Amino acid sequence: MKIKWLGHACFLLTSDNGIRVVTDPYDNTVGYKVEKIDAEIVSTSHDHYDHNYVDMVSENAKHVKSEGKTNIDGIEITGVTSFHDDCKGAKRGKNVIFKFKIDGIDVCHLGDLGHVLSDSQVREIGNVDVLLVPVGGVYTIDYKGAVEVMKLVNPKITIPMHYKTPALSFDVDGVENFLSATGGKHIGKQEIELKKDEIENWPKVVALDYQ
Repeated sequence: MKIKWLGHACFLLTSDNGIRVVTDPYDNTVGYKVEKIDAEIVSTSHDHYDHNYVDMVSENAKHVKSEGKTNIDGIEITGVTSFHDDCKGAKRGKNVIFKFKIDGIDVCHLGDLGHVLSDSQVREIGNVDVLLVPVGGVYTIDYKGAVEVMKLVNPKITIPMHYKTPALSFDVDGVENFLSATGGKHIGKQEIELKKDEIENWPKVVALDYQ
């Protein structure tokens, strides 16, 4: 499978047989370039403009936005309820964590997670091979919270998201503190290709570069 970072919390996940998933698409006020994307599935973790612009994705894409389990075009999807803040949603509401099983690889997208996961949420999420975690703080967990969540989930690979870049139009923290705390690094690529039996060969923390 391929994982391509489209900026912010938006990724394009593509299976070996061409099924495409877009996570948390954003509108044109966010700063990243909005381009129409063909995909079979689009997920939105919550209804904020920088995560729910489904018009970015082709009209026939199936929209996933709720907790529970489903299977679309052979992609197993698990939605787990969480919150956009650390006071059970009182400030910013709910957030749905999505896990996608693609080509035998479990990819977990945390959306705008605003708190450290509970033990029950970790159990509900289950096995994770690739964790897509917000690290920018302000509206989500910061890099310290991201490190804590990473330890709880124990993925094989972690990819940071939702942090300040030159393109982003609002202020959150950058990615460097998270990379410093985890020994992670930029790899100079916007997209990586993963094979189930080769995941162990990858660095534990990989930062993709928006292009």
